[in-house]
Amino acid sequence: VQLQASGGGLVQAGGSLRLSCAASGRTFSSYVMGWFRQAPGKEREFVATINWSGESTYYTDSVKGRFTISRDNAKNTVYLQMNILKPEDTAVYYCAAGSSRTYRTVAAQYDYWGHGTLVTVSS
Repeated sequence: VQLQASGGGLVQAGGSLRLSCAASGRTFSSYVMGWFRQAPGKEREFVATINWSGESTYYTDSVKGRFTISRDNAKNTVYLQMNILKPEDTAVYYCAAGSSRTYRTVAAQYDYWGHGTLVTVSS
């Protein structure tokens, strides 16, 4: 599986961005998908995850109520809608795919990673 993330950019605090992650391969619908982020000088952290069907999602506390993860299995794409962005959301965002039917929150549980897309939120 190859993953290509896009949609990052510069936005003012309070604004919105939608990240997309396009996956290759015909087995996309069998993978759990996740978004992680890494801020400068910090470790990569979990942001959101969605199970194979899209029925189950889970978020880190700091983004609950502001971010929404979704997927379109027909388009082999997972999305991260980010609203009410804050400067502390500034990071490189990575999408990941894992061989699991249920959602996963740990980076080591994912098998495939895309190149990141940079999100910068100005105050």
